[in-house]
This record gives sequence, structure tokens and C-alpha cells, in this order.
Amino acid sequence: MLKEFTCILCPNGCEIQAELDEKNTVQSINGANCQGGISYVRQEITDPQRTISSSILVKGGALPLVSVRLTKPVPKNSIFHVMEQIKSVTLTAPVRTGDVILSNVLGLGSDVIATKDVEEI
Repeated sequence: MLKEFTCILCPNGCEIQAELDEKNTVQSINGANCQGGISYVRQEITDPQRTISSSILVKGGALPLVSVRLTKPVPKNSIFHVMEQIKSVTLTAPVRTGDVILSNVLGLGSDVIATKDVEEI
């Protein structure tokens, strides 16, 4: 079976084709201009990972929301569960860039951190 991917690791956006056998084992990969593209396709086939950026409500802040992100990707099938955890949080100002909002979210080894300062009003 032939699967096609567009690599997202760099601006080149290589169109990569992976030939898989009946057990979803990679037989060949073509179209990648670098080793990173090959690694990306292998990971997408065996264990797709994603990162999340979102926002969290801030009480008493100069801004109503603070932007947050994960410190490392999590399994693609966990995205909605992680978002449920993020949506359940409300912060109180002040919030500082780099503050860990949720440590080791869902035991996945990734923290949710603030990416902006929100001052108290």
C-alpha cells in the first residue's frame, strides 16, 4: 500500500511516498530531501505525535486569557484529552512566561506552560 505525506519539518514541504506492507511496516520511503523527512514519515506511521497551543482564562488580569503550549509533543490520540485538562484550568494573575500550568499533563511527559506575561490589574 502506498501512503503519501507532506513533510512539515521545514519550509520545503517535501511530498513523500511510503510503501507499506500488509502489517503497516515501511518497505520504502521516497521523496524526502533529508533524513528528517524520513524520520517524520516513520513516526507518522508508527506513533504520530502532536504539540498543542491554546489559551487559558485568567482572573484579575490585564488580559482575559494567557497563551499556553506543550513543552513536547504528545500522542495524537491524546490531544482531546489534553485539551480537556487545559480547558478545566482557570488562573489568577499575575502569570509569567514559562510558568508551568500543568506538570506532566496526563502522565505524558509534557508540561503545559505559559507563553506570555499577564499582569495583575
